[in-house]
Amino acid sequence: METLKIQCIPDALGRLAPLPEYQTDGAAAMDLRAFLTEPLTLAPMERRTVPTGLAVELPQGFAGLILARSGLALRSGLALSNGVGLIDGDYRGEIRCGLINLSAEAVVVRDGDRVAQLLLVPFARAELLPCESLSPTARGQRGFGSTGLK
Repeated sequence: METLKIQCIPDALGRLAPLPEYQTDGAAAMDLRAFLTEPLTLAPMERRTVPTGLAVELPQGFAGLILARSGLALRSGLALSNGVGLIDGDYRGEIRCGLINLSAEAVVVRDGDRVAQLLLVPFARAELLPCESLSPTARGQRGFGSTGLK
């Protein structure tokens, strides 16, 4: 098991954000909560960043992925505005979640609402090797949809 150092950043009222939580023993990602001094209303198609009040120090060789919560997206239409967020290992600022309201109605985000998930993933950095050609494969250069529908 890896160790994740977490800093709770006080808000204007001096409160500290709650730590993220894994909701079940089998959960791969931990839920991030909105850390707000007042509710935030997102109109249809509006994008806003939502603070979490947390900063992290990722383990060496790991990145953090900020992922949408599927139930939140399905029930209220709130999704991440950038699809998936990436936290690099050297970032030490507050984690903020960019949300977009994809529904036809305004959605209110309240303090403590679970708005996203944080997944730790190992990564590899590549050494780039320029070349004249690449090894052949059965697929070759066939792109989108080339592997069929089924």
